Amino acid sequence: MKTLEFDHYRIAWFGATIFLSSAILLVIEITAGRLIAPYVGVSIYSWTSIIGVILAGLSLGNWLGGRWADRGGNEKSAGIVLALAGVFCLFSLLALSLVAPLLQKSRLDLVSASFLYVLSMFFVPSVLIGIVTPLLTTLALRLDDRAGHIVGRMHALGALGSIIGTFLTGYVLIQYFGSRNIILACSLALFVLAVPFFQRMPKTPVVALLGAAIGLGALIEARGGWANPCDRESNYFCLRVVDASHEAPFGKAKALILDHLLHSINHESEPAMLLSPYVHLMDELVLDHFGQEAASELDYFFAGGGAYTQPRAIQALSPGAKVTVAEIDSAVTQLAVDELFVSIDDMHVFHHDARTVLERLQDARFDVVVTDAFHDIAVPYHLVTQEFAQLVKSRMNASGLFVTNVVDAFPDPKMVKSLAKTLKAEFDHVDIWVDDIPQRRRRMTYVVSASGREIRDDVLDARRGFERRWYRINVPLMSVGTPMNELPVFTDDFVPVERMISSLLLTPEGL
Repeated sequence: MKTLEFDHYRIAWFGATIFLSSAILLVIEITAGRLIAPYVGVSIYSWTSIIGVILAGLSLGNWLGGRWADRGGNEKSAGIVLALAGVFCLFSLLALSLVAPLLQKSRLDLVSASFLYVLSMFFVPSVLIGIVTPLLTTLALRLDDRAGHIVGRMHALGALGSIIGTFLTGYVLIQYFGSRNIILACSLALFVLAVPFFQRMPKTPVVALLGAAIGLGALIEARGGWANPCDRESNYFCLRVVDASHEAPFGKAKALILDHLLHSINHESEPAMLLSPYVHLMDELVLDHFGQEAASELDYFFAGGGAYTQPRAIQALSPGAKVTVAEIDSAVTQLAVDELFVSIDDMHVFHHDARTVLERLQDARFDVVVTDAFHDIAVPYHLVTQEFAQLVKSRMNASGLFVTNVVDAFPDPKMVKSLAKTLKAEFDHVDIWVDDIPQRRRRMTYVVSASGREIRDDVLDARRGFERRWYRINVPLMSVGTPMNELPVFTDDFVPVERMISSLLLTPEGL
């Protein structure tokens, strides 16, 4: 009877280990996205690399664990695997410090770079953690011959652990503890899980594993691997503020970096100084559309706040204007207030998705709607569709202006052309603007404007601020490269933006 009861405890212990190790693997998986974001950004391709590599490692680990269990794997084997998983989990931070400088200097495309980051950091920990479930399930079956009951329980516990690890990381851990602290905690947790399996094991292997972990920690320290490149981490971004005074003609300026994208630059004493050409262009399009006198009383809606560069400039230049901002990440707003010289006292700020905010503001009618929510080459799909264009138009006055910026390739920006085609289905006049006509293939920022009123001139000169000139390139852009009839209109049901920007994702220009 005592033996039977003891067997039940051991099975419960095996199940708890499977549950916790599965949770740890998903914590690592979600955290992986944050760790590589400062180097390759966040896109469907970076997440595909993360999920694919970790699933491949898990699959290989499951296969190896099953074979090992059939060939004499025991509780000591489980302890060794868990401890090694802890070592290689810690090694991921050292791998990042070694691989990042090499990949940053390489000419690899974004897809390849994302894959290599994840492969070097997380494949081995995934394999090792994958061994645990089939190994401990087989050991449990030696104690209880109800195969279906044991296998079903262990699989359920593994799945439940994965679910809890996912939600816990996404909702709590990232924003409160930071990515490197999470990886360290996962490593320690795997060591703790291994300890009970080492009770009857010689001390030499245990000491060796412990020494390896300590040595790794020292190497990570020497390589600066503990240093978090983020000033703050939110559920959405790795946030950094860097000195950008060299970009300004005088005085002090700071720039906001979201993951690895330079978002915008704010000058300390001159809020109206628009250092980024595309932000300056958006302001000039408003002046050209409404006239300088009327512009002082306009009602603006911004989909995306970021550094709040243009809303801040509007407050300084046009105190009579009304500014509403939908910034999904409250941490971005707080950082802008704390370090980027921004005051939101006279703005209406919503920390929700921009499309959701517009849906709720049913009685609002804006003169200008600005979308500046695109994150590097990662595109919020729901902000480029025809349905979104219809919503924007319904929330604008008849003479209103919609402007947005998009990062795409030159000379055949399929994403920009598809977006223009989509907007053309709702607005009478859609224009594409650039501040330079490149002489070679490159990545660049386009500004797209849409309204019911035509802009007559193909060249737009700055009326205030820096002496700059922008060019409308509708005709030449539509006449070269991919024919317009081959490009889709984006809808909520079909938004193939990754296919549209594949030239950036599959070439070095994307990084």
